[in-house]
Amino acid sequence: MLEARPKVAEEKGKEDSSVTVPTSTDVSLSSYDEDQGFKRIQKAKEALGLQQSLHMSAHLIHMYVAAQGFVVGTMTLGMGYSMYKEFWSRPKP
Repeated sequence: MLEARPKVAEEKGKEDSSVTVPTSTDVSLSSYDEDQGFKRIQKAKEALGLQQSLHMSAHLIHMYVAAQGFVVGTMTLGMGYSMYKEFWSRPKP
C-alpha cells in the first residue's frame, strides 16, 4: 500500500505552497493536565473506598472468628466443668 507523502521542494530556495506545517497544537495541554488530574483523583477516591470496604470486611471477618472462638472456648469450659463434677468431685462410694 502506498503512503501519502508531502511534496518536498527540490530546490532550496523554492517552497511548495501545498505543504503546511502547523505551528500550534490544537489540543490544549492545560485541559489535558486537568483531565489527567481529575482521573487520578477519581482513581484515588475509588481505591480509598475499596480500601475502606476491604478494611470493614476484614474487621467483620475478625469479629466472626473471635465470636466463634468465644463460643468454642465457652463450650469447652462447660464440658470440662461438667466432667469435673461428674467424675472427680463426687464422693467415692
